[in-house]
Amino acid sequence: MQFRDLRKQYELHKSDFDAAIESVLQGTDFIHGKKVVELEKKLAEYVGVKHCITCANGTDALQLALMTWNIGAGDAVFVPDFTFFSSGEVVSTVGAIPVFVDISEETFNINPKKLEQAIKKVKTDGKLVPKVVVAVDLFGQPADYQEIKRICKEYGLLLLEDGAQGFGGRIGTKKVCSFGDISTTSFFPAKPLGCYGDGGAVFTDNDEWAALLRSLCVHGKGEDKYDNVRIGMNSRLDTIQAAVLDVKLGFLDEDLEACDKVAKSYSEKLNGSVGVPEIRNSYFSAWAQYTILLKDSDERDKVMKALKDEGIPSNIYYVKPMHKQCAFVDTLYTVDDYNVTTDICRRCLSLPMHPYLEEDDIRRITDVINEAVK
Repeated sequence: MQFRDLRKQYELHKSDFDAAIESVLQGTDFIHGKKVVELEKKLAEYVGVKHCITCANGTDALQLALMTWNIGAGDAVFVPDFTFFSSGEVVSTVGAIPVFVDISEETFNINPKKLEQAIKKVKTDGKLVPKVVVAVDLFGQPADYQEIKRICKEYGLLLLEDGAQGFGGRIGTKKVCSFGDISTTSFFPAKPLGCYGDGGAVFTDNDEWAALLRSLCVHGKGEDKYDNVRIGMNSRLDTIQAAVLDVKLGFLDEDLEACDKVAKSYSEKLNGSVGVPEIRNSYFSAWAQYTILLKDSDERDKVMKALKDEGIPSNIYYVKPMHKQCAFVDTLYTVDDYNVTTDICRRCLSLPMHPYLEEDDIRRITDVINEAVK
């Protein structure tokens, strides 16, 4: 059994993938080829924003956004304590200070009440200038943007949406990667929309920022790549990856609907035995992960062993809170006790999730879990 079955996806769409890759090989426009330009237009239309700028990976996408806003030394950037490392890493990379904020147990996303408390504390302390909130659409469910946007407006902060795990998700009809002043995503293979290597994208409605992002992606270019008007990066999506993503975008919504059915079946069979994900009213998750909560770390170990004994994969996202990462020890700015994140890191477990899980597979997985926690 596969945790995220990319082989099955390839087999089902093999002729389309092979033809798309072959067309790039024949055209030999491997960097910034025609397919990249076409994909950016399609992605912007899909999300519902004016501009999409592709780049080399999701981490670069986040860093490019902070560089566009000239975030640096003395600035505070608020980041959920429960997320992948890059959400905070890029803050330190540009010289700013990540301020980690606890999450809501029900959604795994940043807790707006704790966010506002953190902003107030930083402003009162006066050591840093609050500048940006990074809201992560963790495991596929959008963050609480209604409340987060209110907070950003009240305190004059920019909103950076990290939609790496949420691409294709939505609140009502509004898509993930359209909520931030700048939004980003990752095309890492296991993401809801993933390529066959690394890739990422940045989204915005701001014309000036879009032009700056395109410059920063290519060594701070001006009129051309040999006219360098600022310090930038070398961060480009190659044409083969764009061709793969173009094919996948065509069946993305179909796959996401299938994942939603898988998630509902999981929840029906597990509810009462373990903690199951709660999707907010009018929210649609892209289901990058299906994550359950066990009673404690001992019960999680017991369930993982039972699953492994039956040849069923599982993963822990994430083992360690951001505020416990050694990389931040010299710059850690503590504003909270992080009780929820610390607790969830001890109890969370992610199960196989992809569109091709059959009902028999789901029943087999859930039977093992239910028996293990009896």
